[in-house]
Amino acid sequence: MYQEDSGSVGSRRSGCPIRLLIAAGIAIFSIISYYRVSSVNPTTGEKQHIGITPEQEIALGLQAAPQMEQQYGGEDSDPKRHGLVDEVGNDIVAHSDAGSSPYKFTFHLLADDQTINAFALPGGQVFITDALLSRLKTRGELAGVLGHEVGHVVARHSAAHMAKAQLTQGITGAAVIASYDPNNPNSYRNAAFAQLIAQMVDLKFSRTDESQADELGVKLMAQAHYDPRAMLGVMEVLKKAGGSGGPDFFQTHPSPDNREEKIKAEIKDAFPNGVPDGLTP
Repeated sequence: MYQEDSGSVGSRRSGCPIRLLIAAGIAIFSIISYYRVSSVNPTTGEKQHIGITPEQEIALGLQAAPQMEQQYGGEDSDPKRHGLVDEVGNDIVAHSDAGSSPYKFTFHLLADDQTINAFALPGGQVFITDALLSRLKTRGELAGVLGHEVGHVVARHSAAHMAKAQLTQGITGAAVIASYDPNNPNSYRNAAFAQLIAQMVDLKFSRTDESQADELGVKLMAQAHYDPRAMLGVMEVLKKAGGSGGPDFFQTHPSPDNREEKIKAEIKDAFPNGVPDGLTP
């Protein structure tokens, strides 16, 4: 009995270093895979670690677009409303830095009249629901929504998020392997804590992306001669719809109140002498 227990302890001791070596190997491989690829985004000037090309982003977006349309009730059948979305969206692309990007933008009006939402897929597929469009009062507010989503595309947020998610998953997997001991039931708490950290990191990436998309939205819509102050009206729409949703730290989007303050700061930076007259409100 004593000898058998001693062998079991020895196995556990020898298993620990092996587990740590495996975890270290996974973590190192994940980090090297992420950082070995880098490029500078021409729109934001930021160095990004993205392993797919713009052409692959376009293909991914086109592949996912039909499923997203189906999820929100398909395309809206009103040609006038759809034409408005197309017109404002294409106007932003044609008269802003987005026009020099490699992406092929297509704007979709979704028939869903209950869900207030707008989003973009990688590569230039941009969507807005009828529920959100119906609450916007001006072309400028629509330009604010679409400019924000175009900002996500040119900043390559989806592709960057996929790369970061792969890195996070690799490191989290390594942490779980290193911290979990099947012979110690209490070690599951360490593994759960590692996974929680990964989730918090992903939320941080998302909030940062949203803030940058607001910044780019102000820039792009102003370049296309839309009044960037119209984006503040969009924040009012989101607030009335209950868009704050709780503490910022546990939300993928910053609250409309916080976004509103940052948008005001961006407008002031872009137009230190005041927003010029003649822009489309």
